[in-house]
Order: sequence, then structure tokens, then C-alpha cells
Amino acid sequence: MRPLSLGTRLSLLFAACSAAVSLLAGSLFNQASEAHFAELDYQQLQGELTVLRNLLDGVADAADLPNRLPAVREELAQHPELALRIAGGNGRNWFDSLPSRHEPTAYRSLEIPLDPRHADGARLTLHLNIAHHRHFLDGMQRLIWLGVGLSALATALLGAWGVRRSLRPLRQMGEVAAGISASSLTTRLEAERQPAELAELAQAFNAMLARLEDAFARLSAFSGDIAHELRTPLSNLLTQTQVILARPRALEAYRETLHSNLEELQRLAQMVADMLLLAKADHGLLLPSREPLELGAELDALLDYFAPLAEEAGVRLERRGEARLAADRSMLRRALSNLLDNALRFTPAGGTIRLEVASTAGGLRLEVGNSGPAIPAGQLPRLFDRFYRADPARREGGAEHAGLGLALTRSIVRTHGGEIRCESREGWTRFILEFPA
Repeated sequence: MRPLSLGTRLSLLFAACSAAVSLLAGSLFNQASEAHFAELDYQQLQGELTVLRNLLDGVADAADLPNRLPAVREELAQHPELALRIAGGNGRNWFDSLPSRHEPTAYRSLEIPLDPRHADGARLTLHLNIAHHRHFLDGMQRLIWLGVGLSALATALLGAWGVRRSLRPLRQMGEVAAGISASSLTTRLEAERQPAELAELAQAFNAMLARLEDAFARLSAFSGDIAHELRTPLSNLLTQTQVILARPRALEAYRETLHSNLEELQRLAQMVADMLLLAKADHGLLLPSREPLELGAELDALLDYFAPLAEEAGVRLERRGEARLAADRSMLRRALSNLLDNALRFTPAGGTIRLEVASTAGGLRLEVGNSGPAIPAGQLPRLFDRFYRADPARREGGAEHAGLGLALTRSIVRTHGGEIRCESREGWTRFILEFPA
């Protein structure tokens, strides 16, 4: 069964509250009216009983009563709503003007001794017909129930109208959400025009749209980048193969073409392997095998490997600091190799590449810095995007670099629970890796 809508729930709640308040107010008014009428009735009964007691003063038994009855009947005739009963001390009835057929609930009665000095003697009981009071109270109760019903109905209708108007911003949000597509991710809600209760929701909705827009833009760029990266080697393979097959050639020509194709295929295989590694990292499937590593020795080994390339490029390599880290050796070497390779490509001749490692209060800090031109601040946040290159023409780095190195490095660092960021100022570009203790 489909749950009730918020508007229906609130309308029913308003109606129930209105009915409860109206019923409580009506009940209190009804009780107050009954108490007021009862007080007035007893005041009337007490006054009439005093008059009748005076008229019957000196009556000691039933034999003395006939002489006083005319005056009593005259007094009762002036008040047709009253009825009198006189009974002896033994309960025997001396006089009773109350009709034989009457409803006890239609009368209010008050009984007092005929002689105040003899409480066990004859007694006077005066009955007051309260049928008109009861009729009034019954009518008022009907009005109360009618008012309860009408107030509940009116409150439900007004509540439904008010709730519908109040929920209009939510419906607008729904309309905006329904109209969002890949081509309209720039749509935003006007959070400042929303009610205070919905402003935070509107801001969260806009933030979600901003994240979706950014993710979609990155995905679109990624699709274009990967198509570009795959098109070049595939085009090379296709062209070389078509040329070599266009006419018979010497065996050596076929061998050279196959070697060239092998290089392109190896590049494609490496690119696919890197993308698979990134996909595993994105889904939490990249699980490092941790072992205690002496970072000084690991960094020295990497610098020994890159020393010939650095010497050829005229770049000086430096290392500072010692620390221990529990990490996957192969993954860490791959990440640092990507950073060193990146630094060698962008460090001018005569420049310096410096590796610094140090223990901090929160864990470990590792820096890979190189001297050279600074990276524009607007490009720093995107350096770790896949296939991202600062030059749209893709001229830097050569064809052997697909633009996945920094993305792989970030995935490896995050897999170890760390973070990486880039700073570029004052002629130095530093990639800072921070690992928890």
C-alpha cells in the first residue's frame, strides 16, 4: 500500500488537532454551563424552600396541614416549574404535587427539615423542572459536535491549501531534478529564495549538481583523451602495415616494421595495464602487501637507476633525510619512478631534482621537487587527472607518455592511506606525499 503524501498527513494532523481543541473547549464550556445552571437552580430552590417553610411554620403533623395547603398551592401556582413534597418523620407522604409520571433526570431536587430544630421530623422536598435547561444543554452539545466537525473540515481544507503552497518549493525542486540531463547540468536552484527549512537542501542539491557537472566534464574529457591516445598508435600500426604490404619488400624491411609495430603494441599494452590498475584502485581492489621499508635505501636505489638519464640531461640529483614506512615495495617504487620521470622531463639543464623524507607528528612526509618553470596555479588541481596535459596540443613529453603517471601515483598513495598534492612557486615544483603513522 502506497504511503500517504506529506500534504495529506499534515492536513489530517491539522484536522485532528483542530477537532481535539474544539472538542476540549466545547466540553469545558458545556461543563461550565451545567455548573452555572445548577448553581442558579439551587439558589432558586433554597429561596422557595425558605418561603414554604415560613408558610408551613407550626405544622407538627398531617392534621395541621390542610389549613396551610391553600397558601402553599397559591405559592406553587406562581412557580409552575416547582413541585413540593411533604413527608413525615416516618417517611409517610403528607403532600405531593409532583406528577406521578415524570422523568427523574428532568428535575433537580432539594430537601430540608420542615422545622430546623427537629432534623428527624417532617421534611420538605422541592423539585425544580429543568427540562428547559436540559434542552438548552442538549442543543449546545449538538452545536459543539457540529462545530467540531466543521472546524475539522475547515482546518483540513485550509491545511491542505497551506501545505500545498508551502510544498511548492519541493515540487519545483522535483521539476528541476526531472529536467536535468547531461546537457543541462548547469541548472541551479536559487537557494536564497527558498524557505529557511529548504535552503540547506537547495544548497546540497546545487553542490550535488556541481559535482555531477565536474564529474561529467572529466568523464567527457577522459573519453576524448583515451580516444586520442589510442588513435595515434593504432593509426601508426595501420599505416605501417598498409605501407609494408603495398608491395613485396626485403626481409629486413618486414623485420623493421614488425619491431616498430611491437613498440606501439607494447605502449598500448602498458596503457591498458595502467588503466586496469586505476580501475582497481577506484573500486578498492588494489590491496598493497605492506612490509617495513627503509626509505633512504629505496630512494638511493631509484636515484642510481635514474642517474644515467639525469647525467645525460645535465640534471643534479639530491636526497635528504631518513624514515621508515610500511608499504608495498613495488607499488611505492612505481609511484616514485613516475614522479622522478616527470621531474626529469621538466627540469632544465643545470637544474636540480631533490628528494626529501622526514618523520612528522602525524606520520611521514616525502617530497619530490625539481627546479624549473612554475606550473600555473589554475592547472595544479588537474595534474592528477587521467590523460591530462597542460599543453592542449600535447607536444610536451613525447608520444611515449600517455598522461597516466600522476593518476597512477595518486591511486597508489591513497591505497596506502596517504595523500599527494603539488606546489609550484619560486622556481620549484614539489610533489608532497604524506602518509599516516
